[in-house]
Amino acid sequence: MRRAETTCRFEFSVFVGHAQGPSRDYARRLHAALTSPARSVLVMVDPAARVLEIVTGAEVRHALDDDAVGLAASGMQSAFAEGDLVGGLTDGIGRLADAASRSRA
Repeated sequence: MRRAETTCRFEFSVFVGHAQGPSRDYARRLHAALTSPARSVLVMVDPAARVLEIVTGAEVRHALDDDAVGLAASGMQSAFAEGDLVGGLTDGIGRLADAASRSRA
């Protein structure tokens, strides 16, 4: 995560666990509680429910479009399906950071 934050200058947070209520709403609440939500990306994974949510802040959305988020999510989901939670998160966060840094250049 530190490499990703250094690459694109946005903050990344990960939550792995059970979503309390609808997963998208829960992920948005977690994101809103971050120190700097406008400059943050939250990746929430509920392995038991097979749910992945990615929430981006207002400033992040200027550098990271839905297509880039979708590609990163697809890669994460493929790794998760193979039982590789850590690898999926690592690769997906790296992809998000790389896409955000390319669009800001």
